[in-house]
Amino acid sequence: MGNHRAPRRGTRSAVAGTTAPAQETPYVGGKRRAAKPESTRSPILKAMPSPAVLVGVAALAVSATGAITVSQADVAGSAAANTPIQLQASALSGQSAISASTSRAQRTEAISRDSRRDALEDATTQELEAAAEAAAEQRNAELAKLAATAEKHRDAVELNLWHLPLASYRLTATFGQAGGNWSRNHTGLDFAAPTGTPVMAVANGTITSAEYAGAYGNQIILTTDDGTELWFCHLSGYAVSVGDTVRAGELIGYVGSTGNSTGPHMHLEVRPGAGDPVDPMAALIANGVRP
Repeated sequence: MGNHRAPRRGTRSAVAGTTAPAQETPYVGGKRRAAKPESTRSPILKAMPSPAVLVGVAALAVSATGAITVSQADVAGSAAANTPIQLQASALSGQSAISASTSRAQRTEAISRDSRRDALEDATTQELEAAAEAAAEQRNAELAKLAATAEKHRDAVELNLWHLPLASYRLTATFGQAGGNWSRNHTGLDFAAPTGTPVMAVANGTITSAEYAGAYGNQIILTTDDGTELWFCHLSGYAVSVGDTVRAGELIGYVGSTGNSTGPHMHLEVRPGAGDPVDPMAALIANGVRP
């Protein structure tokens, strides 16, 4: 009863002279499991890496050796020629040819160029500032000259400006006016004021006459530097003498009613070059005063 398999032949028993029954292969699910062959490699070969690992290590070694050679020898010649080259970084140092040579040269050149540009800009700025200061000094000098000239001119104008003969008055007759009070048209400008009112020089000049002159009564003649005569007539008295030099605004006499006069006033005539009379009103306005 039972299902027995025949033992394998050829297997000897541990007991001498006897043959031990063969080992039976376990039966699993109706299929036999193939026996795993034992490795034929020696213990030394078993300790070494596999061929694929050895190939990878050899490739890394070749790559590192090539990179070291190029970065140390070939890159030196390339840097001397100052020609940027694209090389793989050294596997050992991590330094590339560009970063070790060309980059430093470019940075040095850029710094030198920037320094030269800054120096040129500083020099240009200094030159411009010096030129501006020189121009400003010249302009200030010219302005100072103009100011001095203007001041002198102003002083001269003020010295030569005419002055009204009376401080308080009333105009009663003008130049060219006709009437029975004169044998011909009126030749001057009449300033009416109380007797004794001060009469002042109209312009700078010299007293060339101070005397009684008939119809003009007591008269003073003031001659300016350009030869113009100014006649002050009908005065009650004199405050100057012939030969005196007077300035505009100085006292020369007093209002009166001497000569051909109908009341106290001062008759003013203006005679350029000691010739015929002109309108005193226009002459006064032309010389800076308006009655």
